[in-house]
Amino acid sequence: MPTIEETLIKVKDDVLELDEEWAFVKKKINKRWLWLALSRVTRQVVAYFIGDRSEESCKNLEKRIPERYKETFKFSDLWDAYNAVFPENHLSVDKTSGETCHVERFNNTIRQRLARYTRKTLAFSKSDYWHDLVTHIFIIHYNLSLRI
Repeated sequence: MPTIEETLIKVKDDVLELDEEWAFVKKKINKRWLWLALSRVTRQVVAYFIGDRSEESCKNLEKRIPERYKETFKFSDLWDAYNAVFPENHLSVDKTSGETCHVERFNNTIRQRLARYTRKTLAFSKSDYWHDLVTHIFIIHYNLSLRI
């Protein structure tokens, strides 16, 4: 299986949109946050991390962003962790600004295509391992489908 970086289309002058969305494992009190970095130009997922909603999880997302995207300008919502982890080349904006509309749309796509990300469902992850694996496979498939 290819890595996320191997699925990416190489482009110049890209912008990243950052966001997070929650799902759960076993019970709704066991929330897992999917942190995303999405390319505005290609609409591909550049990096992701599944964890809690802490600054540490945001740091793990930052570590997974490929080197060629490190200096790319980034937009995120107003969650404080983004400002702490991305002090440069980053702007936190209100959702009504439209600067994060592509990553918000991807959040909707993943909820539509992966039942385990739907909030009211009987289809949920029963372990962290399977939650991460299914998410990873979906993102790989999604990125590759945009290469066509």
